[in-house]
Amino acid sequence: MAHPKSKISKQRKRKRRTHKKLAMPNVTKCPNCESPVLRHRVCGACGQYRGKQAIAYDEA
Repeated sequence: MAHPKSKISKQRKRKRRTHKKLAMPNVTKCPNCESPVLRHRVCGACGQYRGKQAIAYDEA
């Protein structure tokens, strides 16, 4: 079984993984109600997705 020739330090390992940092999610505006929505998701305020009503909300 293969094994490393020498120990890789924590700092060196973390430097190698810096590109995997968490990024801010892509938030856009809903074209119908202008509320912030995550991309490729149904709008929580109006229930529309890609210009069509996906979820019915009571407007009472």
